[in-house]
Amino acid sequence: MEFAVVAPLFFLLVLGMVEFGRMVMVQQIITNGSREGARIAVLDGTTTTEVMTAVENYLDSAAVSGATVTINPNPPNTAGFGEPVTVTVAVPFDQVSWLPSPMFLSGTTLSASTVMRRETVQ
Repeated sequence: MEFAVVAPLFFLLVLGMVEFGRMVMVQQIITNGSREGARIAVLDGTTTTEVMTAVENYLDSAAVSGATVTINPNPPNTAGFGEPVTVTVAVPFDQVSWLPSPMFLSGTTLSASTVMRRETVQ
């Protein structure tokens, strides 16, 4: 009898922990992916395709799909010496959740940006 009263609350708590844990994990993965892209983007002669490939390879290795990658300026080699280059990675949580339909974070978009200064010859 007592279990019937406590079970729904217990399962809600467990599923909430799973959902929040996955959110933190994916947030860290997309943060690292944007950092990898920015590290490539600030180098001399880098193209947009090379940056996108670096980010997508990182995300694929962590089994995160459906992300949108934005580079500013695009192409990154148009930034001058010391100017900022921003790589942003965004993914809807619904596409990366381990639960069939997220309860608490449904409709949330996880996003991470990295800004680095351009390394080029003056």
